[in-house]
Amino acid sequence: MSGRPASVLGQTDVTTDPVPGTGRDAPYDAVILAGGAARRLGGVDKPGALVGGRPLIVTVTAAVPAAGRLVIVGPPRRELPGAIVVREEPPGSGPVPALRAGLAEVTAPWTVLLAADLPFLLPAHVAELLTAAQGPAGPCGAHAVKVRAGAVLVDEAGRDQWLAGAWRSDRLRRELSGYAGTSLRGILAPLDPVRVRLPAGDRPPWYDCDTTRDLAMASRRVDSDGGTMLEDWIDTVCRELGLNRDDVDRDLVLDLAKDVAHGVARPAAPLTAYLLGLAVGAGRPAGAAAAQITELAAGWRQER
Repeated sequence: MSGRPASVLGQTDVTTDPVPGTGRDAPYDAVILAGGAARRLGGVDKPGALVGGRPLIVTVTAAVPAAGRLVIVGPPRRELPGAIVVREEPPGSGPVPALRAGLAEVTAPWTVLLAADLPFLLPAHVAELLTAAQGPAGPCGAHAVKVRAGAVLVDEAGRDQWLAGAWRSDRLRRELSGYAGTSLRGILAPLDPVRVRLPAGDRPPWYDCDTTRDLAMASRRVDSDGGTMLEDWIDTVCRELGLNRDDVDRDLVLDLAKDVAHGVARPAAPLTAYLLGLAVGAGRPAGAAAAQITELAAGWRQER
């Protein structure tokens, strides 16, 4: 993401009720649908398929590190021993029954709804969806604001990706209670969510793996630079140290290390990354501190 803003494609207001917990830091639970038959993959365990050396479902759950509850709708997952696991009734009956089953376990005011086969989804992408969904759409009367029902990711062609969104939990329950259809689009589209377009690059966050070709392509993209393994390492260290993963700008640190290694010496790169961390901990903005160090490194050898 690296500071590039999301493009919000729609901002329809849905309700005028004031909602507690609205805002960027409002708590959310995550519901991940992982019970499909994967017919185009020959019935294999799609959520458990490996991309970049780890199961798809592990990559997806790593994108929601701040979720209060992680709810998996599908078979039990040994990769995620701490998750709440439920099944739709009957098993394999589709995404709407699966959403009902997962939502029954949600206690937070916001629900992040995801598919289990998104190999390029990152915490920053989920944060963009939550920010778009939780932002007030405008004033309405003296004591209330209009509140959006949710936000959905759209792909580069403008198609809604209904299994990549953030929603008000109470609105989902209300709509599900009277819904007799079988498609997610039928229940979510009438909520008129904010439509969010994110920068794609060669790893679009909406990319899913329905076929063996999709899996192979995702693996090639990940293995080309070890990106998923690196993200996994960053996620793990942040959890262990109690850091906010959203505060870590991977590209900024890597670019700084490269500039210092080239302009000063290779051993200076990790030491400089550590010094940058100390500066940020002391209150310096990461971007400004990195730019200052890069400028120093650029003229270092000429001055010696």
